[in-house]
Amino acid sequence: MASRSEVDALLWDRAVRARATELAAASVMHGARDSAALEGAEVTLDALQGGLDDSPLGRAVSASLAITSAVPAQVETWKKAPLQVLAYLHGIAAHGFEEDGGLGRPRSADDVIDPLHIGPPPSPSEVSNRLVALAEVLTRPTEAPAIVVAAIAHGELLALRPFRWGSGLIARASLRLVLASRGVDPDLLSCPESGMVSLGRTSYVAAVRGYQSGEPEGVAEWLRWNATVIGFGASAEAPHR
Repeated sequence: MASRSEVDALLWDRAVRARATELAAASVMHGARDSAALEGAEVTLDALQGGLDDSPLGRAVSASLAITSAVPAQVETWKKAPLQVLAYLHGIAAHGFEEDGGLGRPRSADDVIDPLHIGPPPSPSEVSNRLVALAEVLTRPTEAPAIVVAAIAHGELLALRPFRWGSGLIARASLRLVLASRGVDPDLLSCPESGMVSLGRTSYVAAVRGYQSGEPEGVAEWLRWNATVIGFGASAEAPHR
């Protein structure tokens, strides 16, 4: 798979290995900025690094940064308890957007904040069942490529929107978690969110709607789309590019 080759090329680059700590930190900042932009909260990298205000936009970008920054410490837990990680990420990021009683808990109503305008969400009962099924997919042994598993996690969480607010940010973090936990990008040096921004929100929404349809062609296109953004995210982070 070409995207895996791009990631491998990044990880085996001596210049990358010499700057691994620096590049991992840069990946967090770029990933947080780009993930927030996909939610409609766009800021410059300078603004992100300089500190954010308490406006709705500032809080949304801060939440994106909190989620992306938390990923490395959650990789081991993700391997055995992914739903626990999802709840944790929501709990640290959704203050000010959710009632305290809703932090870390899947939604109990159809009311969701949908900045990508994906469409009506599944019912809360369907969300619960599919989250359990997703956890089984993520924790059982499989011969499926890690990039495919990452795409499934990303797609399910976007389609389900398990939380009233922040599901998109968490869905994109799940891509990082799968790639790290399955050894594709263990040091989290790449930045798949950069690939998503490069392809654009329109492309993103069309791809996830295809996945949501359940039709073979739509699911296959979603897998290709994710492979493309993962490959782009690796090539974009190489220090010589």
